Amino acid sequence: MAKQNVAEQFVDILHRAGVRRMYGVVGDSLNPVVDAIRRTKGIDWVQVRHEETAAFAAGAEAQITGSLAVCAGSCGPGNLHLINGLYDAHRSMAPVLALASHIPSSEIGLGFFQETHPDRLFQDCSHYSEMISNPKQMPRLLQTAIQHAIGQSGVSVVTLPGDIADQPAPDKSPESALVTSRPTVRPGDTEIDKLAAMIDEADRVTLFCGSGTAGAHAEVMEFAEKIKSPVGHALRGKEWIQYDNPYDVGMSGLLGYGAAYEATHECDLLILLGTDFPYNAFLPDDVKIAQVDVRPERLGRRSKLDLAVWGDVRETLRCLTPRVTPKTNRKFLDKMLKKHADALEGVIKAYTRKVEKHIPIHPEYVASVVDELAADDAVFTVDTGMCNVWAARYLSPNGKRRIIGSFSHGSMANALPQAIGAQFTDRGRQVVSMSGDGGFSMLMGDFLTLVQYDLPVKVVLFNNSSLGMVELEMLVAGLPSFGTANHNPDFAAVARAAGAYGVRVEKPKQLVGALKDAFAHKGPALVDIVTDPNALSIPPKISSDMVTGFALSASKIVLDGGVGRMVQMARSNLRNLPRP
Repeated sequence: MAKQNVAEQFVDILHRAGVRRMYGVVGDSLNPVVDAIRRTKGIDWVQVRHEETAAFAAGAEAQITGSLAVCAGSCGPGNLHLINGLYDAHRSMAPVLALASHIPSSEIGLGFFQETHPDRLFQDCSHYSEMISNPKQMPRLLQTAIQHAIGQSGVSVVTLPGDIADQPAPDKSPESALVTSRPTVRPGDTEIDKLAAMIDEADRVTLFCGSGTAGAHAEVMEFAEKIKSPVGHALRGKEWIQYDNPYDVGMSGLLGYGAAYEATHECDLLILLGTDFPYNAFLPDDVKIAQVDVRPERLGRRSKLDLAVWGDVRETLRCLTPRVTPKTNRKFLDKMLKKHADALEGVIKAYTRKVEKHIPIHPEYVASVVDELAADDAVFTVDTGMCNVWAARYLSPNGKRRIIGSFSHGSMANALPQAIGAQFTDRGRQVVSMSGDGGFSMLMGDFLTLVQYDLPVKVVLFNNSSLGMVELEMLVAGLPSFGTANHNPDFAAVARAAGAYGVRVEKPKQLVGALKDAFAHKGPALVDIVTDPNALSIPPKISSDMVTGFALSASKIVLDGGVGRMVQMARSNLRNLPRP
């Protein structure tokens, strides 16, 4: 058997670790690795038009599958383009390995063409970033990088000079065991007993849930029933906890709705379950707080804790629920459910009057129709900005749908690239990119990637010709909007010119038919929907406490839009309340 070179060994290890594709843009320093992929069955090279797209796509694939995903960039500018998508993957706890190819090893440190220092540059957005400077480091360094990415749920970066990649590997890589999944973490009995005692002592307990409740829906519901607790959620907890939830009181934060804010402030004990909710202004400072998280470094960094519990949510609740005394008083829970329903009733009317006649089209109406027409197991990728608002308030999770966005990093232009990664995992599953015109146009070149690979992604473009969220921030700060207007083309015509299905919608009565046709189309499709740029309801008075970023009180929330089918869920929960 011919001796492997380092690039072949690299690709062989990735393949044995379960990697099925590598996203990137080819370049001279990367050529040995790309050629090794060409000659290796079972792993494909996905050519994108921008390396930032490669990183976003890998991050989305990792979030959908829970397995390692890989992206790559050539030396200097090529791998620097990865950095934004890698920040997003890292902050989303997505296991991603990035290959940063490098200039010839003999030229490092001498100001060579395209020279950077990727092993240093990526340290802030990775758990592990090291350079292979000698073939003998393979395969141990790559194995270490893989184990960091999977074991710590984040990014690892391997820097590989092109000349080293082309050198003979010292030995064929051994069949070494590789970490491919993370263990569950159970708290100690002392912490479980302390938390159980706090719950038993409290009259009013609220659960606030984040993405760490993934896979723990049944356990959270059983626990909430036993202690008669309202259940609120952060945006990243929506897809895991909102569905089939008779204790739901909505979402807190800038995009919040319902009674989540009240439930977290009017309780005796607030339990944060698997959430690293970043806006501490929405958290109470005068109630007891316990936090459960599998990442110990996140315990207590948002608020002062009375108890920190290190463990994953499902295992913690499996241990905790049998130890707490059942509560029989539903007064607090029922009060919060009533407040939640009343709050939703108050805002749902905002965008239900004459929506089928309003021109430009209400974006809320678009989101509600998308929610109704999309498949039960659809994957939604959501652009940062106003699309986050529509996703938070109109998409209905059901335990099978996924909602992915740049919810922690907050990058523009994430939706289309993430849709690429999501669609590659399963061509038969519906993937809908909810894109804003600003985000879409930023990385619009990778719409061509959909066409090139015939990926059946459906791009629903909310085209209000502005950077809507930025404009809102300016208004809240008392500033006139400036630099937020976009002069856009007919994006549907652009899509058709690229070889995809494209349709432009300017009237509400055209919307349902256009979306149905696009969703039924077998290839990539884009629906360019001209939406109302003035769809936000701004309070008549802007107070000084609204100016500081996102630190808004729930009673003075700026975004006062509708809430879609969530009002029906709230009404259903009220019907289930026991009657005296």
